[in-house]
Amino acid sequence: MSFLHKLQQRWGVKSTRSALTIFVVFALTGTSVMLLKKYLQIHVFDNARWFTYTYYWLVLPFYNLLLLAYGYLFGHFNFFWEFEKKTFRRVVGLFKRNNDK
Repeated sequence: MSFLHKLQQRWGVKSTRSALTIFVVFALTGTSVMLLKKYLQIHVFDNARWFTYTYYWLVLPFYNLLLLAYGYLFGHFNFFWEFEKKTFRRVVGLFKRNNDK
């Protein structure tokens, strides 16, 4: 079984075209965020330390919103909404486990 077919099963996607569309959405989101990072680094922030802090606090939520927006545009909003909820649950679970120790 190919890598693509394994991902289709894992994601619950029926067609190869849908799996490839999901790859495109991830690629567009990552590229958009990297272009935003480059723009902010060059035009907005002079101090590298402040840029790093601000980047992680602003861009990570922006990435999630952009992922949903591209998912909507490409007709896979429900897939990415479930993906975001699963990711958020994992992050919250990490914080809970670290605070319990």
